[in-house]
Amino acid sequence: MGIDPGSRATGYAFLEINAAPAEPRLVECGAVRVPPGRSHALRLRAIFEKIQALLRKHRPAEVAVEAVFHAKDARAALLLGQARGAALAAVGERGVSVFEYSPLSIKKTVAGYGRAPKEQVQRMVLALLNLHDAPSARMSADASDAAAVALCHAAHRAARARGLVS
Repeated sequence: MGIDPGSRATGYAFLEINAAPAEPRLVECGAVRVPPGRSHALRLRAIFEKIQALLRKHRPAEVAVEAVFHAKDARAALLLGQARGAALAAVGERGVSVFEYSPLSIKKTVAGYGRAPKEQVQRMVLALLNLHDAPSARMSADASDAAAVALCHAAHRAARARGLVS
């Protein structure tokens, strides 16, 4: 499972990784969205409960999450950190292993360039998952970011299995 935390929308994506890690299959993706006007506490609760439900449904072996990054706006960073905390609390409750990747690492792994724009990352996610002609090709930016996190983890996991990285 890949998670891209956000205070307004938290993206999630489940990939199936078999013997051929170069050919992951998208199982489900989407975003936790809370209607406008809800308090921040209710948004965090919605993230926690939806991630819990998804974890019960799919039972992933591992979860990858985008790591905290430096933000110019301290308030935005705080809200993002709280959303991330709600998602991690749901994962922690299930006892699933968590792996964290920086935005730079995710973009570099998926798009080949650590400063790739969102659109380029989304195009690469669709290409890597063979989804150009599928209905999933219209996945939201939040879902595609979460899929990028999961793809990054799959690539790093495969590299570790081959002894290429520690």
